[in-house]
This record gives sequence, C-alpha cells and structure tokens, in this order.
Amino acid sequence: MTHQSYPVAAPCVPADDAAHLLIVDDDRRIRALLSRYLAEQGYRVTTAGNAAEATACLKNFAFDLIVLDVMMPGESGFDFAARLRTNSSELASVPILMLTARTEADDRVRGFEAGVDDYLGKPYEPRELALRIASILRRAQPRIVAGPVTQVRFGDFTFDLERGELHQQGEIVRLTERERDMLRLLAENAGETVTRDALAGPGAAGNERTVDVQVNRLRRKIERDPANPLYLQTARGVGYRLLVDR
Repeated sequence: MTHQSYPVAAPCVPADDAAHLLIVDDDRRIRALLSRYLAEQGYRVTTAGNAAEATACLKNFAFDLIVLDVMMPGESGFDFAARLRTNSSELASVPILMLTARTEADDRVRGFEAGVDDYLGKPYEPRELALRIASILRRAQPRIVAGPVTQVRFGDFTFDLERGELHQQGEIVRLTERERDMLRLLAENAGETVTRDALAGPGAAGNERTVDVQVNRLRRKIERDPANPLYLQTARGVGYRLLVDR
C-alpha cells in the first residue's frame, strides 16, 4: 500500500465548535497520519479501523463528514456507504468523502451509486484532501438565496432553498449532501438547463458519468417513474433541468 507524506506543523488543539470528522481506514498508520494532519487543519477527528467500529462511533457521536476507505475487512466502504444512505435517521445525510486506492472509473461510479459525495484516489496530495473536505463542508452549510424565492414546488414535493430540505406531503425526504447541492442548483435555475459541469461542482471527483449516476439517484427519490421523469428532465447532450409548479 502506498503511504502519504504529510507536512509537519506545530501541535494544534481544535476549537470546541470545529467540524468533527470520522476517518475509517483499516491501515493504522494511515489513520494516525490522517488524524494528526487533519487536527493540524483545525478539525476534531475520530478514527475507526473498519465499518463495524465506524457504526459504533456513529451511535455515540455526531459527525460532520466521514472520510472512508473501500478495501477493509468485513463490510466494504461501498457497502457501508450504501447502508448509511438507507438509514432512516440523520446519518443518511452525513457527507462522505471516499479515499481509496481503487481509482478506476467503474470504482468511482460505484462509489457515487452508493451515495458518496466526493471520491479521491490514493496516492493524493494532503493539501488537496484538506481542500476537498473544506469544500464539502462549505457546500453542506445552509445557503441564503437572494430574492423572494425561497421554496419551489413540484408535484407532491416542496424544496426549501434556504434550509436545503426536501419534503413530500410534509414528510422530510433524506438527501445526501451532493443530492442537496445539486437539487438546490437546479431549483435556483428552475426551468433552465444546468450543465453537467455545473452540477459536478468545483473540485468534484466526478465526470459526466458520475453526475448522471447522482441524478438517477435523485430521480428515484422524486419521480414516480424514474425512467420517464416529469420533473428532473434531461437536456440531451448538455445537462438537466428541473420543472417546477408556477
């Protein structure tokens, strides 16, 4: 396994309100290096050696982001992410950054199909990892939308742009951070085509194929027949548009 080298900095004590990260990796040395480096970046960090340990951590702590390996004994990172996304609690929307030596296109697609928000291959630059984490956390924050439009409605659904919340007949629909980010962008440009590049977001590890995978996941949540969408429609060769009620 390839190991990373990390810049050395003076010890840092994260603030009490710092984002709390869960690092899940079966390599003890990688866990230690990541924990030290990310603490130096100002984060609170908890580590787990496999999916079972991570599950126990999630029962006891609230996390702002999970950094997840794929190849681990027991449950794989792919399966762990997919299980979280089907959880009925707030765990379903915790952002996930997959960090793995599995870097083939099919692996990235499988990760996005499982519901991860970003995908970074090993070896990687520690600074890029820090920037990707900061970007995910920034996008996960509620975003105030200028102008009078704060909600859009389509069929049985209402999406609150300020809170980033999707409701179906008053019941909240769980979204991943990436799904929320994409739906917000589509809602802000309701009726207009949003390109795949824009939907991929800055610094995203996806390509056109992974954006399509994420859109298909979102369709399964908002469309009665995802194969024949009424609301989240394809602009062939360009991107997607969200049709809302006026």
